[in-house]
Amino acid sequence: MNSSLLERYLSVRRYSESLISPLSDEDMVVQSMSDASPAKWHVAHTTWFFETFLLVPHLPGYQTFDPTFAYLFNSYYEALGPRHPRPQRGLLSRPPLARIRDYRRHVDEHMQGLLNSPAAANLSDLIDLGLAHEEQHQELLLMDILHLFSLSPLKPAYAANWREPSGDRPGHYQLMAGGMVELGHIGEEFSFDNENPRHATWLQPFEISDRLVSNGEWLAFMADGGYQRAELWLSEGWNKVQEDGWQAPLYWQPQGQSWQQMSLAGLRGIDAAAPVMHISYYEACAYATWANARLPTETEWEIAARSGLLEQIEDSAWQWTQSAYAPYPGFHPAASAVGEYNGKFMVSQLVLRGGACVTPRGHSRLSYRNFFYPGQRWMFSGLRLARDLASQQTGEDESVARYSSAFSQDVRNGLGKPEKSLAPKYFYDAAGSELFEAICRTREYYPTRAETALLKDIANELSTCIPDGAALIEFGSGASIKTRLLLEASPQLDVYIPLDISESALRKATVQLQKDYPALWVAPEVGDFCHLGDLPNAARTRLRVAFFPGSTLGNFCQQDSVDFLRAVRTFLGTDARLIVGLDMLKDIATLEAAYDDADGITAQFNKNLLTRINRELGGTFNIEQFLHVAEWNPEQSCMEMFLVSTQEQDVEAAGQSFHFSEGERLHTECSHKYTPDSVRRLAEQAGWTVERQWLSPAPQVGIFVLHG
Repeated sequence: MNSSLLERYLSVRRYSESLISPLSDEDMVVQSMSDASPAKWHVAHTTWFFETFLLVPHLPGYQTFDPTFAYLFNSYYEALGPRHPRPQRGLLSRPPLARIRDYRRHVDEHMQGLLNSPAAANLSDLIDLGLAHEEQHQELLLMDILHLFSLSPLKPAYAANWREPSGDRPGHYQLMAGGMVELGHIGEEFSFDNENPRHATWLQPFEISDRLVSNGEWLAFMADGGYQRAELWLSEGWNKVQEDGWQAPLYWQPQGQSWQQMSLAGLRGIDAAAPVMHISYYEACAYATWANARLPTETEWEIAARSGLLEQIEDSAWQWTQSAYAPYPGFHPAASAVGEYNGKFMVSQLVLRGGACVTPRGHSRLSYRNFFYPGQRWMFSGLRLARDLASQQTGEDESVARYSSAFSQDVRNGLGKPEKSLAPKYFYDAAGSELFEAICRTREYYPTRAETALLKDIANELSTCIPDGAALIEFGSGASIKTRLLLEASPQLDVYIPLDISESALRKATVQLQKDYPALWVAPEVGDFCHLGDLPNAARTRLRVAFFPGSTLGNFCQQDSVDFLRAVRTFLGTDARLIVGLDMLKDIATLEAAYDDADGITAQFNKNLLTRINRELGGTFNIEQFLHVAEWNPEQSCMEMFLVSTQEQDVEAAGQSFHFSEGERLHTECSHKYTPDSVRRLAEQAGWTVERQWLSPAPQVGIFVLHG
């Protein structure tokens, strides 16, 4: 029995049911245009997918619910026979909605049987595709409902409490160095076929805005005659403006001297700070021309998103790129009917990247390629600007702009030392973060699984160490995933303060946490836990508990660990507690396997540091001329990672040249391992005492509560 796959299947299916719960039977049968589909058709078609591709061929003895459904609810799979014309889906008053609900229950019951059978082990890829397919239709359903409701003179709300995305500042251009980069899906988790294969491509230096164009900025474009100036528009776009009478984005309508916008919450005034949505590719191009900019290519978008510099990536609006939807080099569709999923549409459409406020959580990825025709605009589509480096900018000016960051300074210092080294914090650009998530799923890498399991087991006990009304401060919070185990067990918490260097990660995590824990005050703080400043205001009048999981403390050398713990004690003040997760000492074979997995993902993670230097700092590292090495250091009781030069070579990075001898090592990480006694000694050196401790079964990790 694959319980996690079954749980995921049921979760996705329940979410579809929740999306249609606000709709009446009449709402669900109407089709507002040929591009849209009735809600009833969406829920039937996604059910047909599981029946057709999974139950019929893989569940012995399965009988189809209704043979006519193969004709009624096939979308575009030519290999599976004829289908009802798309523009006429709204004419299907029969079968009634009650029978469609019976169909979903029937298929769900049999899918549970399939998922509980031994056959499920070999069907995970196809089941993942079916779930991702349903998530796509969840987004389409909301798009189609909004279009339908926008045509009603009543302007009904789908959900009166629907929260549209907003913003708080204009975008700022971020400089990207360019160079040889890799594009496409990373890791072993699910991706659509069109995100593959991952491949190398050349990228010129460019600038890209870290935020989307807002409604207020779009209003300025309109006020400057944006829809009346032919010189701003592509020829086809200008024809569309004339033929369809475009004066504003779709769903905007004039209200006196101002504008209103139809949303899933009904008709509302324009939020000037919110990202503009429901615009076509033609409109996006016209605005970019007006703003003396352009749309990014999908390569530029993905590389910039992976750098961690962009905001409003996946939770606001899909973002037009100037890239035609075409196959990646080496792409081949599957030979079966499933091969029709994406490949057959690779003509005459443009790529959009990111995700929107209607995209199911966790559905999108940085490599995700959405695609629509250039004149369409009922989807939740917006734009992010890019531009070429100014032609008048001198090489010296460009170098100063590019190489003035802390990253570039640390690279120059680290590569200039006799024993080259770089801080492990630079692993975690967006690509590195994805690769680390992939590492955590490898067979060999136990720490994340073991610590999560331990936290689940002890969460209630651990909660007793947190006083009523306390503030929980997490160092390096990221997505705050492990923290949820503690939050759910600690209703006595008054405030949660995630502290992370990434503002975009904090924003994304905070939105979700506030939704999931409405009674908890979430007060994010942007900062580097290695350089702690003043205590956040939200914690000053409360008892304070800090949370530092993941054995990140093990990445410090011995003296730096002591210094950090002392700094935390000073930061938190008297009578505070620190909950810290640490990896415990164990056999060397287990340790070395964890840092050099058989699939080579840790090696990719280590080498991505060089890829990042090439991309952001004009580096010339040949990645293939460096080997990943992980080995145990018994004197320091730690695992160490290196990148080893396979030959004598000179490399450019951050505006300087560095020499590597054959066999010379670049130290990239150390990860100390502990015993309960060594933890106690370390804590005492920094002025803490170990109040409580829990150790997991082998491979052993520990959770320690320090009291200061």
